[in-house]
Amino acid sequence: MRKPLVAGNWKMNGSRDANRELLSALQAELAGVDSVDLAVCPPAVYLAEVVDTLSASPIAVGGQDCSDQASGAYTGEVAAPMLREIGCRYVIVGHSERRERQNEDSVWVAAKYQAAQAAGLVPILCVGEQKEEREAGRTEAVVSEQLDAVLDAAGVESFDHAVIAYEPVWAIGTGLTATPEQAAEVHAFIRNRVAARDPRVAADLRILYGGSMKADNAAGLLAHDDIDGGLVGGASLDAANFAGIARAAAGAGE
Repeated sequence: MRKPLVAGNWKMNGSRDANRELLSALQAELAGVDSVDLAVCPPAVYLAEVVDTLSASPIAVGGQDCSDQASGAYTGEVAAPMLREIGCRYVIVGHSERRERQNEDSVWVAAKYQAAQAAGLVPILCVGEQKEEREAGRTEAVVSEQLDAVLDAAGVESFDHAVIAYEPVWAIGTGLTATPEQAAEVHAFIRNRVAARDPRVAADLRILYGGSMKADNAAGLLAHDDIDGGLVGGASLDAANFAGIARAAAGAGE
């Protein structure tokens, strides 16, 4: 049985006061929710404070990105060993916003994935298609290219220490909605793609849904066998909403 994971991606949101308030509320709301793994991924400037605040909490902390280099003349970058040193457990790599805005291609994402694992972090690898790609019937081709770049570079066994998040980019902040069935279909495709290389690794691999999961739609998504939790965006900034997702995940995993 795969233990669900619910990870909150705060994106470029937060302040010291707002973070303290949110984390206090999260710890209160999530008390007793112990059959699901939990994580928050705040902006880099707040990571050390969040790690300290959550030091006695079961909520883990992750970065939103890392460099593919361990050190050097890379102004503005954050290295994976730095994230690990301050207490991060996870790091998001290949998020759709970075693929689009920072032009990160799949080879670059694969290098970041390997850098994260080399530093002892668990990468949350994001894959997913744009609206025009789905409309052209290219969902599986796009996801395959993004996934295979990592499989080829790092090997299927690396997914024993990684998480995948499926992002239907066309359903994030657009007013469009991916049905649980549409999401489950792609999750099953991802698992089968990994299983073609190693069935055991695929069976144990956690695949999260990253398409605007909220407390009111989480149960329907998590009822599907191949959906093992969520990479949560906007809803992670609201303690009650995030806790509702976590409780739905805990129930689905029992």
